[in-house]
Amino acid sequence: MNNQLRLLLALSALVAVPFLISACSKPAEPSAAASAQSSAKRHPIKGVIVDIMADQSALMVKHEEIPGYMMAMTMMFKVDAATLKAAVKDQTITGTLVEGTDGLSLEDVKPASR
Repeated sequence: MNNQLRLLLALSALVAVPFLISACSKPAEPSAAASAQSSAKRHPIKGVIVDIMADQSALMVKHEEIPGYMMAMTMMFKVDAATLKAAVKDQTITGTLVEGTDGLSLEDVKPASR
């Protein structure tokens, strides 16, 4: 019986060790995607929607110059589903251009006051 008790205690300790180690470890670092998103460069943008490209989840926008970053031009920007759904061709918009690791996208897109 003494040997069985020792075996039971040893097995219990082996089972408990991984839980104790994980409880004492540092909190998890933010994911690489979250870090990349937070470190992405952002610029205010104003332009006009010239085309809605639903099949590419993107808008074609003729935008004004972004001082110190980009001259005025027409280009495609990825957008989220809600922005795509609310987009209206020929509408003047404002938003935030995001220069992420996967390309350029727009956030916080809103109709501009005229």
